[in-house]
Amino acid sequence: MDRAEIVHQNFLTRLATGDFPSGKPATNALSRAEAVGLFRTQCLSRALDRTSRAMQKAGQGFYTIGSSGHEGMAAVAAALRPSDMAFLHYRDAAFQLGRAEQVPGQSALWDMLLSFACSSEDPISGGRHKVLGSRALMIPPQTSTIASHLPKAVGAAYSVGLARRHPPEHQLLPEDAIVACSFGDASANHSTAQGAFNTAGWASYQSSPLPLLFICEDNGIGISTPTPDGWIAASFQSRPGLKYFHGDALDIYDAYSAAQRAADYVRRRRKPAFLHLRTVRLYGHAGADMPTSYMSKSAVEAEEANDPLLHSVRLLTDAGALTPSDALEIYTETLERVARTAAEAVQRPRLATAREVMASIVPPKRAVTPSNGPSAETRAAAFGSDISAMDKPQPMSRLINWALNDLMLAHEEIVLCGEDVGRKGGVYGVTQRLQQRFGEDRVIDTLLDEQSILGLAIGMAQNGFIPVPEIQFLAYLHNAEDQLRGEAATLPFFSNGQFTNPMVLRIAGLGYQKGFGGHFHNDNSIAVLRDIPGVIIACPSTGADAAMMLRECVRLAREEQRVVVFLEPIALYPMRDLQTDGDNAWMCSYPSPDESIAFGQIGQHGAGTDLAIVTYGNGHYLSRKAEADLRAKGIDLRIIDLRWLAPLPEEALLAATKGCKNVLIVDECRRTGGQAEALMALFAEAGHSRLARVTAQDSFIATGPAYGATLPDEAQIIAAAEALLL
Repeated sequence: MDRAEIVHQNFLTRLATGDFPSGKPATNALSRAEAVGLFRTQCLSRALDRTSRAMQKAGQGFYTIGSSGHEGMAAVAAALRPSDMAFLHYRDAAFQLGRAEQVPGQSALWDMLLSFACSSEDPISGGRHKVLGSRALMIPPQTSTIASHLPKAVGAAYSVGLARRHPPEHQLLPEDAIVACSFGDASANHSTAQGAFNTAGWASYQSSPLPLLFICEDNGIGISTPTPDGWIAASFQSRPGLKYFHGDALDIYDAYSAAQRAADYVRRRRKPAFLHLRTVRLYGHAGADMPTSYMSKSAVEAEEANDPLLHSVRLLTDAGALTPSDALEIYTETLERVARTAAEAVQRPRLATAREVMASIVPPKRAVTPSNGPSAETRAAAFGSDISAMDKPQPMSRLINWALNDLMLAHEEIVLCGEDVGRKGGVYGVTQRLQQRFGEDRVIDTLLDEQSILGLAIGMAQNGFIPVPEIQFLAYLHNAEDQLRGEAATLPFFSNGQFTNPMVLRIAGLGYQKGFGGHFHNDNSIAVLRDIPGVIIACPSTGADAAMMLRECVRLAREEQRVVVFLEPIALYPMRDLQTDGDNAWMCSYPSPDESIAFGQIGQHGAGTDLAIVTYGNGHYLSRKAEADLRAKGIDLRIIDLRWLAPLPEEALLAATKGCKNVLIVDECRRTGGQAEALMALFAEAGHSRLARVTAQDSFIATGPAYGATLPDEAQIIAAAEALLL
């Protein structure tokens, strides 16, 4: 007999004999009707767990991490408002069921069974995953099994206060909302969680409004690794900026009371709190898990003896709200109802094709209020003396700064955030004077934690803002890449486009900084970005392109709700000259604010038919330097600037290389995992037979004079072109 059946039989036997676990008496925190309602929700959550296991055994369900032992979360839901956004632990079915009771017209049982069955009619994910979530219940779907949802919960909470001062057009949360996020005790140890706790405390310590309720469901174990007794309390009771509350989720009265106190504190004080709830875990970690393989039988049985449903029947009996026989009737009727409903849910259609699965990777477009941009007077006041310099050639860094100015003037929902972006104006001065012009609300100096920067952006985006976070150097992204892969990019996918987090992530990166920083400041690998479905990667090579592409990136985020990475080549920030010192040929005047470069539109220089050089970023600059030598050798060429690295503008590239006898790819990223691999495949599949590539070596970049030794250079491009044309 498996543990789920043992728990079920124990419940029936102990209910019949009145053998209840001991505990505190019921309080007046809940009325009799409210307490009975919570018990019904608990029974429904338990019945769903049992049914999901039966569905899996029959090949009709596909995911069985259940909520048994955590049914007390129904009381937490009752203590919150349905307009409070909730990022949920995967054991929180009882919370979602409890919240559904607060919102008229909900069919949570049917909806969750459709999710268990992976039916395409599942209203949250469309059959893509068994997730908790509901747009009507303000529960974004969350598939994290650890703690990667905590940083965005911090961001969402921060956005509530920010929206009071700067309400965005697509604001989702009311001004008095709080944000809740739940997780297990083992997850609290994860670096992502610790970063979120630290960020919340850091903000609270400085009196920044942050209405956030952390909910730690402490069942004492993470898969098979026990949490030391007292560890969570010892870790969080005296944490700066974070108010600690404790409750017993085996007792619905105590859980409700503790959650109510914590939520009231957060809502009134606009400060974060940590609600530590005692729970138990029944059945082991997941469907295939055998808890007796890593726990003693006596320890497993001790947990089972503390079944929350038995505690609830004891409390309801003591309160005169329900008799044991009435409780049994509710329990058995609920099991039967769920089984009947499941028999119908498994008959509903499922996804069958790649096209159906991928339909929600790209979020839906949304209507936005048209904007004519700021008036000439407003621009003049914002830019000051810079206005007179706009028709003169400038380096890329200044043109990006001006573009950000214009965009922030045009769209008040744009918020910049990152390390040093405010007072300092960025490591390379790209965001200089923006905080002075737009204030600390819209140009936010964050703490030094990339996970928190991206989490802040994701959370703000879910409440209608258009965040423009900055990662200071490309190599620093690797500390936080899962915030893009596991959170930002998956949200529309798992919510069927109902929840989105559009943003423009600015990253200063790539190589060719002379003698500075080694591989941490000269990182030439973007492979981790290129394989994230739905993410757009833009990489300009000239200042004018940078300004016009940045405008398109903001449009893509604002109107099409896309996650966009704007990769800025650091070595080209100050670049002035092309062929000779002082020629100023790589500088550009500032494009008119109404000019942009459309997504997927490539750049082309020249129209020669002997050779097409396909490149981007620093490679474009180097290819243009090599151009004069190649033309002097009689090679008629064209240079094609990708601009958009993902998804590749395949049709535009094939059209741009049509009629060229030879194609040379110049890729400043590494030979393995770089853009050249995909480009070589594209052209080969299209029938190009004369192909070559110049790439960086599979190496980190050295500090000092050897900074460029592993990178493509002008001489390599010339040699490769000559060899290809032999």
